Amino acid sequence: MTPAVIQLAAEAAERQSAEVTEVGARVAWVVGLVVFIAFVYWLMRQGWKWRGALQNGLPELPTTPDGLPAHRLALTGRYHGSTTAEQWLDRIVAHGLGVRSRVELTLTDAGLDVVRPGAGDFFVPAAQLRGARLDKGIAGKVLTEGGLLVVTWAHGDKLIDSGFRSDRAAEHAAWVEAINLMNPSITTEGAER
Repeated sequence: MTPAVIQLAAEAAERQSAEVTEVGARVAWVVGLVVFIAFVYWLMRQGWKWRGALQNGLPELPTTPDGLPAHRLALTGRYHGSTTAEQWLDRIVAHGLGVRSRVELTLTDAGLDVVRPGAGDFFVPAAQLRGARLDKGIAGKVLTEGGLLVVTWAHGDKLIDSGFRSDRAAEHAAWVEAINLMNPSITTEGAER
């Protein structure tokens, strides 16, 4: 071997076996990054709590009455959240309405029973149901066109849109029709937005 080849081999070996320098600087960067991520998470949590405080004027959610009549429709799926009606990005977080969860929906002549394992259940009396439609999104969740069942209901002096997705999305059209038929002032024309 020539001296030039030996020198190149020695330089390559030296580059590969070089020790890590400035460990303290690298540790400081990692710690700084972790602190920054924790701070951003804390800010998000504070924003969620602040939004809940702004919405604390919303009355308590009604609970399911005893002795519900036979159900018209039932489904299992996901609850994706509630927003102010017609404002799909204005999430409502008061009383647990912002918590996503599994859901078991039951529609009866008395109203809509929303059972959410791991989150608060609530009941929407038939007189408060304002209509239903198929949509593609609600705060933080966007699906294909018509992939979301959105039920509009009155609570206190506020109109609320709640988004649900059935495990069998073909059921959505029957739900829109049944809920809209419960309110004679609603027609199914324009139920899809």
